[in-house]
Formats: sequence, C-alpha cells, structure tokens
Amino acid sequence: MVLPKRPPRSILKRRGSISTAVQTLVDLAAVMGLALLLIRQQVGGLTADYSMMLLLLAMGMLFAYDQFGVYRSNSSFTQKALTHFKAWSLAFAFLLVVGFATKQTETFSRLLLLQLYVAGYLLQVLLQYLSRQVQTRVMLHAVPAENVLIVGTGKLARYLQNKISGNPWLNQNVVGCLQLPASLQSRGASANAPLYEATNFGPLKEPDIIGELDDLLDVIDRHDVRTVYFAVPLSKSDLIEDMYFQLLDRHVAVHWAPDIFSLLLVNYGVREIAGLPVLTLSETPLTGTRLLLKSLEDRVLGVLILVLISPFLLLIALAIKLDSQGPVFFRQARKGWSGRVFHIWKFRSMFVHKPADGVIQQATRNDPRVTRVGAFLRKTSLDELPQIFNVLQGQMSLVGPRPHAVQHDEQYSKGINAYFARHNIKPGITGLAQVRGLRGETSEIERMQQRIEADIEYINNWSLWLDFSILLRTFGALSGKNAY
Repeated sequence: MVLPKRPPRSILKRRGSISTAVQTLVDLAAVMGLALLLIRQQVGGLTADYSMMLLLLAMGMLFAYDQFGVYRSNSSFTQKALTHFKAWSLAFAFLLVVGFATKQTETFSRLLLLQLYVAGYLLQVLLQYLSRQVQTRVMLHAVPAENVLIVGTGKLARYLQNKISGNPWLNQNVVGCLQLPASLQSRGASANAPLYEATNFGPLKEPDIIGELDDLLDVIDRHDVRTVYFAVPLSKSDLIEDMYFQLLDRHVAVHWAPDIFSLLLVNYGVREIAGLPVLTLSETPLTGTRLLLKSLEDRVLGVLILVLISPFLLLIALAIKLDSQGPVFFRQARKGWSGRVFHIWKFRSMFVHKPADGVIQQATRNDPRVTRVGAFLRKTSLDELPQIFNVLQGQMSLVGPRPHAVQHDEQYSKGINAYFARHNIKPGITGLAQVRGLRGETSEIERMQQRIEADIEYINNWSLWLDFSILLRTFGALSGKNAY
C-alpha cells in the first residue's frame, strides 16, 4: 500500500458542526425574539439604538460561546448549564462595557436589560434541555449502539471507559478492556491524575478486563466490536503500527488516546501544523486574542484601580515615613513570564536591614524585622498595592501566580518537579493559590507544592471569567491567619 506523503485535507475534524450551527442559530433566534418582545412591550418598537444593542449582543454571544466551547462539550447537563451561564454573562458584560465606553447606558431600560439577562439565560437552558432530550431519544431509537473495545487498563483506560459508558451522546457500548503486558504499562503516577480521577457521572469504576492483548482479534469477532480505542503510552506507538492494518482488514474503526498524562501538562491541547497533528504538552495560554484580552483587562482595570486607591497610597506612604526610617517602597528582583527578571514594587514593611549571609528569609509570625505599620500592611496585604505599577508596565497581571524571590525560585525548584511551569503566564498581584489560603510563609515543601499545583491549575483553565471570580474572592482573602 502506498500512503500519501501529506494529508490531502485537514487532519483535525470538527465533529457535529451541523448540530452546533443549528443550536447556535436556535439560541440566537430565541434571544433575539425575546429581546424584540421585551422592546415592543416596554419601548413600543425597535429603535436604532436597540438595533445596535442586539447586534452587539449577538456578536458577544458568538465570541463568548466559542471561547467557552458551549456547543462542543459532551459533559453533564449541569456542567453545560454552568458553562452556558458563564458564556452568557461574558456576552452581556461585553454589551455593558461597550455601553459604558460610549456613554450610552442611559439610553436603555435597566429593567429591560435585567429581564433579558435572566429570562434569556433560562430560555437557553430550557432549549438546551429539550434539544438534549430529543437528540438522545432519536439517537437511542434510530441508531443501534455499537460495541467498542479499549486496549489498556491504566487510569486513562478507566477514564475512557467511564466517559464512554456514561455518555449517551456517543451511543457506544464498552464490551471491556484488554490487559497490556507489564512492559507496555505507563510508569509512575500521573501528575495530572485529578484530570481523570472522576468523571462528570461519578467516580471511576475498575476496568472490565476481558482478555489479554493477544486476544484482540478473537474478542473483536466474538463481541462484534466495531471500534477499538488504544489507551497506551506515547512510547509504544509501534504497538499501534503493528496492529493497525490487521484492524483495517476487520473493518474496525481505530482511535488512539495516547497516555500523555504521566507528564505535568501545562495548557495542553491538540493542534495542526501543515496538515500534521501536534500534541501541545506545555504552552502559555496567552497567545493571539487571548493575550490581547488579558492585556486589556490589566490596563483598563489597572487604571481604574489606581484612580480608586491613589488616596490610600499617599496615606500609607506617609504612615511608613512617620513610623520608621528608610524608603517608602521596597523593590526586589523576581522572575516573571518566561522567566524574565523584573523588579517588583511593594510598600516597605520591615526595618532597613541586609540579608544575613546574603540569604533572603521569608517573613515569619511575629518577625522582629517587621515594623508596626508594616505588620498592619502585611496583615491586610496592603503592602502589595504598589504592584499596580508593575501591572501598568506590563510586567505583571492583576491575576496570576504570585512571583517569588529569585533565590526562593532556585531553592524550591530543586525539590518540586516542573516548578518553573508557573512562569508560563504573567505573575499576578493575586491568584488562585492566594484565594485558597495558600499564602504567607511556606516552610514546608508540601505547602509550596500545593501552591504550585494551584498555579498550574490556573494556567490550564485561564479565562476572563476565572480572573474576575478570583478578583472578587480576593476581597475575602485579604487578611487571615496566613497573612503576616
């Protein structure tokens, strides 16, 4: 057989593009219809201003729903409803931001907007539920479920079995799993084990082992298997190659889910370059329009925050000067995005001193180096406020992993795998680790490990919505037992 030198078409498929387009049009039509009804009831008729509002809302929906993958997810109904809520809220937030920027908010009825926001979301969730019920019933009655087989019994194979068995949209029946020889099993516990420790439909069940790898062809014939999933490590790709053509001769569809989760993945994904599939194992989430959105978020909110806190900055600076001798600000080298070194701004909270033997020590509870004003600043995290200047300079973000002293980076990187993966995004004034209480002194390596895991979780799940939620939660985490 002569194989083509290059794929004749794009190798990445967009499944369900027709149903996705239909669902998108249904949601848009429902929202626009609801909006027109409300406008007719409360305004009397569609005006030029409201026409522009509807156009902007439609644009916001298309962008936000694509960003959140509203129609691409096969998760549970509850999870999809939550995703839909986030995307709908982002679309509405876009509408409000444009309104404030153009000073047109007074033109529109606040009651109408509130009704459209609440009723529009509920209407879309109802349509989503009805669509799910109709498609599920049609699928179950019109198309018989096909038998599938999973080659592998590790965590990834278990996850795959549970996801297929619990997802009626796939309309597949897992007949069982085949045990791989010990030499082909993935080694070590996955650093991303939580990714497939449980499904949206409950905890993982043990795999149904119905044979060994050598029984593959016999199992296919005995159970009338139409699809085979290989859940094997990347290093064992030769196994796929050896059996692929045999499976083709049996008219069996073949899928490979490479077990890449023994690695600590950072913003992982699949893409295509020149017609070839590429697995991304580590990458910053800030590329293209996502970088633009993150930068706009930091600059716009940064300027607003600076205006609001300017009086407090002056009062704190005066208090520091009156309390102890030394400069108002403290600057220290930190590593930021891609490991680039910058100097962070903080209010000085300690007496002026030189590090003993050049070693930078973390602040501890009742630290004698901390001034009276400094103790209050550290307790309330107000010493971090000057970092708004780092944000406006583009060195930091409002939300991101907290930057550590360069010396501490070197210290902890020796005991924590992939420690520097946290530099795949801009450091922040606040972050996911901080709102979870993972702040302050980290004398134990396990506590720093938890902080790093939270930082990488943030990178893997970055979105504007996540940033806004962290900013809101930060107000409740400004002080606490770990702040000193």
